[in-house]
Amino acid sequence: MKPHEYLLKHSQKLSEEYPGKYIAVVRDKVVAASRSAMVAFKEAKEKYPKGEIAIFYMPTDEETVTLL
Repeated sequence: MKPHEYLLKHSQKLSEEYPGKYIAVVRDKVVAASRSAMVAFKEAKEKYPKGEIAIFYMPTDEETVTLL
């Protein structure tokens, strides 16, 4: 599974677990999370030096806008 597919499939759960944080995803797994995108990337790179790392921001409830 590609990282963006993982994000779409699990977006609700990830939003609840990591509000206001950047998550680093390798394949179908969150491998790091931080309030800083760079910190999340560096932690993921240490764990998976050859892996393709995708960084996503998980907004807080206040940042999420509901469209009617």
